[in-house]
Parts: sequence; C-alpha cells; structure tokens
Amino acid sequence: MKKGYWIVQTDITDTDAFTAYVKANVEAMQAHGAKYLVRAGQFTAAEGSARARNTIVEFPSYQAALDCWNSPGYQAARALRAGACEIDLIILEGLDA
Repeated sequence: MKKGYWIVQTDITDTDAFTAYVKANVEAMQAHGAKYLVRAGQFTAAEGSARARNTIVEFPSYQAALDCWNSPGYQAARALRAGACEIDLIILEGLDA
C-alpha cells in the first residue's frame, strides 16, 4: 500500500494561536496514524521560494492522509490557526515500497 504525506510550509504570524493549533491537532493526527518525518528544523532553499517552517507528515496510506484532513478533529484544530500563519499544505501519495 502506498503511504500518504502532508507537505506543509508555514510562516507563523501569531505564535500563541499556532501553538494552540499544534496542541489541538495531536489527537486527530494520532487517530490517523500520522508520523512526523520533518518538523521545523534547519533547511536550505536551494531553488524557488520557501517559508520559515517546513513539515513532512507520513500516514499509513493516501486515504488516511485525506481522512485526517477531513476529520472533525483536525478541522477543529485547523480553525485555531486561522489568522495565525500563512500556509501551503499539499496531500500526496507516495511511491510503492
């Protein structure tokens, strides 16, 4: 089964609200088997544009990644970060193992 991924790039504008979002999304992420592969940290923008914070989240499947995004728990957490950041988030299917 192909894994699913969230690729997230963020510029945080309200640290307190963003921190509340991070705490609130834990349950939804765990319920869908999420595993953080990259969470902030050092990076080099070798080409193109970048945001200040980069995250890669792995899910057991592409469907699990979609289900997490669409879950009531994640959408409630997402509402907490409204206005707290500029964000680009894509959900994609991985390669066969």
